[in-house]
Amino acid sequence: MLTNSAVYATIPAMDIKRAKKFYEDKLGLKVMMEDPSPGIMFMAGKGTMLYVYQRAASKADQTLATFEVDDIAAEVKQLMGMGVKFEEYDMPKMGIKTVNGIATMTSSMGDMKSAWFKDSEGNILNMVEMSMAMKQKSMAGMMGAKA
Repeated sequence: MLTNSAVYATIPAMDIKRAKKFYEDKLGLKVMMEDPSPGIMFMAGKGTMLYVYQRAASKADQTLATFEVDDIAAEVKQLMGMGVKFEEYDMPKMGIKTVNGIATMTSSMGDMKSAWFKDSEGNILNMVEMSMAMKQKSMAGMMGAKA
């Protein structure tokens, strides 16, 4: 079973050179490996990785990868300064409404803030800032799953 396995996002790119520039220059990710497929493995925080590969045009209307951050307002401000445009959503049925690119959501796990933006290829990426209560409940759930 995959219960204790790490998981990494795999993201398509129509133009791998353009995508490489976005992930390096805008998001600050470091290239870990390039393969001839062509594809690029980027190193992200806490030992996680993101694989971007060349393919023909495709359309995904959902979030493909999420970055956990400590201060979402600071990250949004910094990325906006790098030219990244954040999406504005108003989805009452899902409890999502962004204000200046950031949505605040409350659940039984705790509070969470999210912001969505598109990469150079039009893929939707997300950042999330979890409250301490949510982080603690998530860790407790993961520890219980390992038992």
